[in-house]
Amino acid sequence: MKYRTYGSTGEKVSALGFGCMRLPEVEINGNWYIDEDKALPMLFKAYVNGINYFDSAPYYCHSNSEQAMGKALKDVRDKVKFTTKLPVDEVKRPSDLRRFLENSLKKMDTPYIDFYHFWGMNLTKLGIAKTNDLFNEARKAKEEGLIKHLSFSFHDAPENMIDIINAGEGLFDSVLCQYNLLDRANEKSIAYARKKGLGVAAMGPVAGGRLAAPTELYRKLTGKESIATYELALKFVLGNADISLALSGMENMDMLEKNLAIANLDTYMTKSEWDNVGKAMGEIKKFSELYCTGCNYCQPCPKNIIIPKIFNMYTYHNVYGLTDVAKKEFGEYKNSPDKGALPEACVDCGMCESKCPQHLKIRSELKRVVNVLEGIE
Repeated sequence: MKYRTYGSTGEKVSALGFGCMRLPEVEINGNWYIDEDKALPMLFKAYVNGINYFDSAPYYCHSNSEQAMGKALKDVRDKVKFTTKLPVDEVKRPSDLRRFLENSLKKMDTPYIDFYHFWGMNLTKLGIAKTNDLFNEARKAKEEGLIKHLSFSFHDAPENMIDIINAGEGLFDSVLCQYNLLDRANEKSIAYARKKGLGVAAMGPVAGGRLAAPTELYRKLTGKESIATYELALKFVLGNADISLALSGMENMDMLEKNLAIANLDTYMTKSEWDNVGKAMGEIKKFSELYCTGCNYCQPCPKNIIIPKIFNMYTYHNVYGLTDVAKKEFGEYKNSPDKGALPEACVDCGMCESKCPQHLKIRSELKRVVNVLEGIE
């Protein structure tokens, strides 16, 4: 595993980080739990193979992610970096930061957090932070040793990242933001972050798993016969000198092993390959018609419409040309009510759109996408 210095922190982080938002789960009597028989060995195997950066948040995996991460890595806690997040939009008073922080510390069974993120920062949440004096509250927790480094995660307009970095100058040591082969909108802001001494973690390096299917599109870019898009996508992110690490939400051992194999390569991308990838962006623009990263922030839907799953089926058909796969999966979903409801069950509450980091018009997109899937011959 390669290690990189994380901004000006002096910390060494693995080039590949483990995002703990998609750990395997089981449902028992209507309640969700981490499938520990699968998740804990996977997390520990990641550590054994050199990953030292593990990212969680209070509500990941039905609020069970932090606890699973802490349990899996308790015996090697001093050798890994734990990160989690403060839900800024739920803050009503300055003391709320300490309440959320202490709850995360308890769940992870750890005396400190290496990188504590102001979660999903935008200009509105920056205002909440200032109104509630959260920066000073965070500094106090840091002085007490409960936090080693302060960070923020980001889903907003690229130019706003620069404003947040400037507003938190001297406070933030790193930023976690969207960046991948299909979404390079934050590229200039990422370069600015690095220039200001922040470590940069790229979330969604394979677009939430949407770049995990094999396709012929990239064959002409690399000259390789059987390259999968996720391979090139991960190499692309790791090949950007402004990126400190690629954070991948891994669901199973197979995904972990594939990502490790790429992260351990001597060279990620040559300059020629990088240029070719840039030229190829025009060929896959139709993906941007519906850019769902599969983050699951829109879930749960009160009517049990599994929005990311439906959008993923559309992507298989529209982007990858895997129409038979899309047709089969949609048929199974449609004919199995226990797997989720169709958009016709929507009551137009708009909860999904209010939580979507990509600001998708989910309700209208769902209707359009289902019409396309229904029409597949």
